[in-house]
Amino acid sequence: MTQNKFCTACGADVTRYKKIVGLANMLFNDGLEKAHVRDLSGAVTSLRRCLKLDKNNVDARNLLGLVYFEMGEYVSALNEWVISKNLKPNKNIADDYISMLQDNPGELDTYSQAVKKYNQALSYCYQGTIDLAVIQLKKVVSLNPKYVQAHQLLALLYLCQEQWEDAKKELLKCQKVDVNNTTTLRYLKEAEAVLNIDEETTDTKTKKSILENSVFKKEKDIESYTPISHHENRAWVTILNVIAGIVIGVAVSYLLILPARITEAKEGMDESLKSVNEQLDARTAKISELEQELKTAENQNDKLKSELDIYIGEDGTMTAMDNLLQAVELYLNNPESKTEIADSLDRIDESTLDRASESFTQVYTDLMGKIGSDVGQSYYDTGMRAYQNETYEEAIDNLTKAYSYDNTNGDALFNLGNAYRKSGDVIRAIDTYQKVIESFPDTEMATRSQQFINELNNE
Repeated sequence: MTQNKFCTACGADVTRYKKIVGLANMLFNDGLEKAHVRDLSGAVTSLRRCLKLDKNNVDARNLLGLVYFEMGEYVSALNEWVISKNLKPNKNIADDYISMLQDNPGELDTYSQAVKKYNQALSYCYQGTIDLAVIQLKKVVSLNPKYVQAHQLLALLYLCQEQWEDAKKELLKCQKVDVNNTTTLRYLKEAEAVLNIDEETTDTKTKKSILENSVFKKEKDIESYTPISHHENRAWVTILNVIAGIVIGVAVSYLLILPARITEAKEGMDESLKSVNEQLDARTAKISELEQELKTAENQNDKLKSELDIYIGEDGTMTAMDNLLQAVELYLNNPESKTEIADSLDRIDESTLDRASESFTQVYTDLMGKIGSDVGQSYYDTGMRAYQNETYEEAIDNLTKAYSYDNTNGDALFNLGNAYRKSGDVIRAIDTYQKVIESFPDTEMATRSQQFINELNNE
């Protein structure tokens, strides 16, 4: 950038441009500092503002992708890296980030499954089936522990069900990933407020002792009688002395024995209270043990349900096996019924192949090899007719299948990118054109794909 206030090439005033670039760089530095202290949501805000001012800032896009990746939002991260790579094709660290995901198809599939289950959980929430949403979200956070939005939604459902402790645990997991997320802090404040009220209520009900030592005091006035005359009857004096002695003896006994009785009664009550507390502790321990067993059983149940979904669900192994056997039967009975065979193979989810046996994969590959070229051409012809009629959704579906059956058909892939571009799906269009460049280099299709990518980025 020139040090002058004008462009040395054309003479235009660049003062405002320099201010915009300077502000964008300041926002990038702010986002970098927030990312260092794990204020990821704050970093996202700063970096997005930076890109709003300077959309060609490759460093900001790469950092934003890393922040999204750390928050468990892998699709958003990949989008930023793909755009960055198109802005700077050579010597761009985004290549390493994209390769990191593409070189681990199993991990990428796990992330994809997590997003699908999260969307399913949202659908359950809209339908009001909270229990099913909770089950789906537990699967999501087990597949992608850093998925902040999934943890937040699960905590919100726990708050709605008044499961304050469980909500707090999920929110603390969010804080480990993103320490200053506003949504997390707001939910955590609600949970802790209720938990603190419960603790204060318990403290005010602590037991107090109702026994107090009583002190008994008596004043004894002993009157001495002086004989009025020597003629008094000394028998009465003797009787009075005896009565006074009895009273004094009873009072002394009362004062000496009663405190002992009180102490004995207090000790008996303490022993009873101790026994009750021991029984209460034993029952509390038993309840805790049963709760732990219940939690373990629930976790085991969720695990078994997840495994059952893998084998019996719509994309499960058993369903895939049925579809493959149906395709084989069609091929053996009528090898020319390639369209029907292709329909059976299309119903096999690609994720199933990652966990399928070697023999299953071999049969699938052989069958695809025998019908792939013809079926791919059929889908290509149908897709191109739809493209020419401007029904782009149908064109995208058929051209995608055409390339999946015959990955040597560069025209299918190039026209698929055109269909995405015509339908307004810029991200998929750029991604598809990039695949054309990588798969069919040094061709006219690759050259035109690069031109379209540049046009879309400029828009």
